[in-house]
Amino acid sequence: MKLDDLIHHTGEWLRGTGPHSNIVMSSRIRLARNLSKVKFPNRATKKELTQVLETVEAAIKEIDYFKTATLFRMNELDSVDKEFLIERHLMSHEHATNPEGKGLIISQEEILSVMVNEEDHLRIQVMQSGLNLEETWKIINTIDDNLSTKLDFAYSPNWGYLTACPTNTGTAMRGSVMLHLPALVMTKQINKVLSAIAKLSFASRGFYGEGTHARGNFYQISNQVSLGHAEEDIIQNINGLIRQVIEQEEQARQSLAVQNKAVLVDKIYRSLGILKNAHIITSQETIELLSMVRLGIDLGIITEVDRRIINELFITIQPAHLQKFESKKLSASARDTRRASLIRGKLEG
Repeated sequence: MKLDDLIHHTGEWLRGTGPHSNIVMSSRIRLARNLSKVKFPNRATKKELTQVLETVEAAIKEIDYFKTATLFRMNELDSVDKEFLIERHLMSHEHATNPEGKGLIISQEEILSVMVNEEDHLRIQVMQSGLNLEETWKIINTIDDNLSTKLDFAYSPNWGYLTACPTNTGTAMRGSVMLHLPALVMTKQINKVLSAIAKLSFASRGFYGEGTHARGNFYQISNQVSLGHAEEDIIQNINGLIRQVIEQEEQARQSLAVQNKAVLVDKIYRSLGILKNAHIITSQETIELLSMVRLGIDLGIITEVDRRIINELFITIQPAHLQKFESKKLSASARDTRRASLIRGKLEG
């Protein structure tokens, strides 16, 4: 698989199916793992990082789950390639910096990605559509078990898996769910909800994870502590919290539909109308409009547009994707024109 092959399809997590997929876009579980008796990436030399990358590459060649996966070396990718992978939620911004000795492993369906030598030697990630943490855990647990037969992971009987950041020590597992919460934003309840989430020791982040702001009314909610908690308990706790947030969003949607239906319908169809007819549009405006259209689909107000198309557009209208489609770098104004054309084509089709 070549990197450009990814342009022609989008990840499995954007299907728009699965439990509570009207509110939950995706479920993700990430495991941090480090090789035993090897310096953490932030202390390792370039030579040591390269050795880790080569060790991991040799290991995955012997594991069936990685037969359809491809390893990309960061120092062989240009800036647009890296941003393209970030936009697809396959790697972090941090992984794009200081590329020597870093790699990214991607499965063909983009369910699995593994960052090699980011903060830890391995950051293993599995994503699924909808509220599907149990199935996501089964997949990543199998992958982790297979990797552990080929790699010697740093592990302490007292502390669990050892990681570069102490907050990840223990199971070294981070479970997160991407939620679309436009009604809580529109009814001005979102800050109260996020405050309650923080008090329960969960983190809320924006569309692109840590250090990003909410865009398009999307919020990622994840556990902050893994030490002293079993993986199944972490998943159960996340699920319990997410179901409460889902219930609050559903109530807010019902309230909007009853009390301000005419205003809501008008806003939704104005958003769809702009997207269908605009010839120049920024990414920020697009994301806000797509959010309203997605809400319209979820409420049954819009029936002629598939949710999956809207989910995919949240990703494909981003700057690096537009430049990949054109096979060249584009100015900001050229991207705004190309973005509008892409959206019109998708919504007309």
